[in-house]
Amino acid sequence: MSLTPTPHISAAPGDFGKTVLMPGDPLRSKFIAENFLENPVLVNNVRGVQGYTGTYNGVKVSVMASGMGMPSIGIYSHELFNFYGVENIIRVGSAGGMAEGIKLRDIVAAETSFTDSNFVELEGFEPGFIPHASDKLLAAANKVAEDLGTPMVNGMIYSSDVFYRDDPLKTDLPLLAVEMESVALYCEAIKAKKNALCICTISDLVTTGEALDADARQNTFTQMMKIALETAVAME
Repeated sequence: MSLTPTPHISAAPGDFGKTVLMPGDPLRSKFIAENFLENPVLVNNVRGVQGYTGTYNGVKVSVMASGMGMPSIGIYSHELFNFYGVENIIRVGSAGGMAEGIKLRDIVAAETSFTDSNFVELEGFEPGFIPHASDKLLAAANKVAEDLGTPMVNGMIYSSDVFYRDDPLKTDLPLLAVEMESVALYCEAIKAKKNALCICTISDLVTTGEALDADARQNTFTQMMKIALETAVAME
């Protein structure tokens, strides 16, 4: 570990736990820290990207925002994996449901993540490469979800570079949902030989336009946060 603090993270070596939960929204990072972690300490606030470290069931755990999009999470995950010794990053985000049968409030775990972005090629992977989650993290999260009695659907999700898209995606791949970060996170983890997993709550449906209101999002996201936190404990 060297080159700390980095241009984007002001924390000192040792400030982060082995596992970092990574929501997109800095305020959701603050919410997780204040509602789930014991004695949380703010270890990063560069550009308002809040990162906290505390304990959860006696285990040192961190939570830090990623911002929106692949370039943003690519920067933060790269620095956490390569400069701060972080072993596991669990993205806890929102996604738009795409598959038939996917409903609002469903929780999905991205076994694999497909993109039509050229991010994977810029990262040095072959064109068309579909990165995957860490088998260990995915297995641990599925066990936790089962123990908690919280259904979690596994499958492939779509990671998009564009939020306001004019032309619809054309693919025969069995995509559960769409978000904007998981491909970059998985590529960084694979390159660093670390572990990554993206868990998302379905906050809206692409096909119908249905969406959760603010209160429903907060209550549903809490279930996803619990899975991620218990997975962090299981990975110790």
